[in-house]
Amino acid sequence: MGFGVLMEWMGRSREETMIQPVILEKLEELPESLQTEVLHYIEFLIEKQAKNLSQEKQTKRGGLGIWKDKIWMSDDFDEPLEDLKD
Repeated sequence: MGFGVLMEWMGRSREETMIQPVILEKLEELPESLQTEVLHYIEFLIEKQAKNLSQEKQTKRGGLGIWKDKIWMSDDFDEPLEDLKD
């Protein structure tokens, strides 16, 4: 099984698999100090992506209980209004 086929099977597109060897090749050309900077940047991007995904999930939240403790209803809500008792 070829690398591209394996990556597609793992859920990655051909475009994603084509860039990885190029990135690795370029990374190997850098001195170790710059490789460390690249690693820190990758870690930053991963944290940023995780934060964005977390915020998306929070903004999409809905359903039962979303307004719990944010609104209240009077105990006599179902009672006839004073103005309409006549």
